Amino acid sequence: MFDRETAARKAKELVAKMTVFEKASQLKYDSPPIKRLGVPEYNWWNEALHGVARAGTATVFPQAIGLAAMFDEEMLKAIAEAIADEGRAKYNEFVKEGDRGLHKGITFWSPNVNIFRDPRWGRGHETYGEDPYLTSRLGVAFVKGLQGDGEVMKSAACAKHFAVHSGPEHLRHEFDAQVSRKDLWETYLPAFEALVKEGDVESVMGAYNRTNGEPCCGSKTLLKDILRDKWGFQGHVVSDCWAIRDFHEHHKVTSTMQESAAMALHAGCDLNCGNTYVYLLEAYQNNMVTEEEITRSAERLFTTRYLLGIMGEGSEYDQIPYDEVESEEHIELALTAVKRGSVLLKNNGILPVDLQKTKTIGVIGPNADSRIPLYGNYYGISSEYITVLEGIRREAEGKAKVLYSEGCAINTHSRTNLFSEAVTVAKHSDVVILCLGLDERLEGEEHDISNQIGSGDKEGLGLPQVQQELMELVASVGKPTVLVLMAGSAIDLNYADENIDGILDVWYPGGRGGKAVAELLFGKAAPSGKLPVTFYRDLEDMPEFTDYSMKNRTYRYLEKSPLYPFGYGLTYGCAGITEAQVVGQPGRDTDFGIEAEVLNRQNTPVDEVIQVYIKDLEADCAVLNHSLCAFQRVHLEPGEKKRITLTVRHEALTAVDRNGERSVKSSRFRLYVGFSQPDERSVELMKQKPVELMITIKD
Repeated sequence: MFDRETAARKAKELVAKMTVFEKASQLKYDSPPIKRLGVPEYNWWNEALHGVARAGTATVFPQAIGLAAMFDEEMLKAIAEAIADEGRAKYNEFVKEGDRGLHKGITFWSPNVNIFRDPRWGRGHETYGEDPYLTSRLGVAFVKGLQGDGEVMKSAACAKHFAVHSGPEHLRHEFDAQVSRKDLWETYLPAFEALVKEGDVESVMGAYNRTNGEPCCGSKTLLKDILRDKWGFQGHVVSDCWAIRDFHEHHKVTSTMQESAAMALHAGCDLNCGNTYVYLLEAYQNNMVTEEEITRSAERLFTTRYLLGIMGEGSEYDQIPYDEVESEEHIELALTAVKRGSVLLKNNGILPVDLQKTKTIGVIGPNADSRIPLYGNYYGISSEYITVLEGIRREAEGKAKVLYSEGCAINTHSRTNLFSEAVTVAKHSDVVILCLGLDERLEGEEHDISNQIGSGDKEGLGLPQVQQELMELVASVGKPTVLVLMAGSAIDLNYADENIDGILDVWYPGGRGGKAVAELLFGKAAPSGKLPVTFYRDLEDMPEFTDYSMKNRTYRYLEKSPLYPFGYGLTYGCAGITEAQVVGQPGRDTDFGIEAEVLNRQNTPVDEVIQVYIKDLEADCAVLNHSLCAFQRVHLEPGEKKRITLTVRHEALTAVDRNGERSVKSSRFRLYVGFSQPDERSVELMKQKPVELMITIKD
């Protein structure tokens, strides 16, 4: 693996030759060259959330929330490897052309491992969902894929946004997220800890907000006490963009640029995305920071550059050719991800649509022929876009006629004259594919490029009213109808659940996503995703958006039945867990196994996700319901039976008390092994119960 010791030694030797001015200049994201030392310029600001972003052409994979729905560590690692290959290929060519500018480097500010604790948060679709365990496992896989296992680092990953960050967007520059020690250590920190300790993530990005009074990018508690001292983090810390400026402009914890720069540097923020560190030299001259502190951060940053092999010494990755960008293999990988991540929420038998029995297909809705919902946010440019309508046309060519109506604009009544056209299309169709949902204009980051509502957060769970009206109007025609939902978060689907024949959630499926969606609709492939978030019936009894307590949030603390639970998802086949047993002796410090026998009961192949949940039967401080503790995707041929062994980490036996202390506090636990949670709603929807097992821990 990477030789950090040698990289750090080289960095120390190089930085020792620099003046204090030169050292300070390297602590901004757009680091200038130091020609006398042969140091090239470097821009640290690069994005790779679901493909190399904002740097021209790249494979656009499904948005992160759709990748999470795969419940597939190996697949996500392969996707991250593909992203890193494309990033290196592009970087190699950019350098040849003398272009070292913004978004042209290989320090990628991904993944986003914040917890999607509230369905209103506009940036939730950048995350891996609401569960700390799922987020941890997928985040580690993504980091390992990006960084590689060569002699040098293929690209550098970044765990963001540290910590306790998930909206509201419009308050993020001034907001103080007050969180209990229990929720901090049980929910908000585990993914970051896993990425540091297991993933060896090279970078951590601080959040905009304050956490318990301290601005995250200047928090001694987060950046020194926890990240460096408790977890042993050795990489570099970067601020979110212009977050340090917020110290004096919005948080009001400092008064000047110099004070803000000093506060961040003292806490251990090495790199400034923004311009506040321009004032570091003034802070130094006024004895507000020391040269030793500036040197320390410069050494950390150059250690990363040496680890990447981009300081002129060359590496094995310098020869990755530009042909890697949007290679056939990567395109196919992206299409497979759509199929594995799309979640079948309802199916009364309408899916898959039989093209041999269907003469006319009506495709209706504002997301049917729009490119925008294909790519979510933080995206690259696909050399080809395939919308859902285009995908359906390709699959139906020569087999069925396709009628189309946009039906309405995505969020306004300005084109309701198309309602009558939509009804006409529905009446003249044998099957209707209704494409509704959101896009980055309706849920995203504050002041995203095309964000219509400014803050980026959703006001509620409902579809835009005009889309709800369109759905009800189309449903009233009475034709067999499939709702294809394109969105990155939980949506109120109560009406659809009662009145629509089939519901397929395809998230934001990537540049060519419409091709894969059509293959799912017509049975060339089967959807096999699981929900990484809870689809609530409503927001009643949920805490205020600004309340960071976990009470009545996410499946672990939900106090009422959801519409569609976390971990739920149907497929076209039918498999079952016929038996399960514990392998090995569970212990306080000992991992153990669960062996499950799975059977495909039908004559078609099936893909499923085995999920294991654990319930602490004794500890008062345990989560209210149960927690995911293992998962594994399995493929079964017709009639095939397999025995699958999953590993349950001993940490699953722990509970976090009110003081934030995590330990094993019980001796008795119940395990549930199935294709869903064990809650009543999941059992009702899946029509099968998980297998229950009891375990006892011996002192």
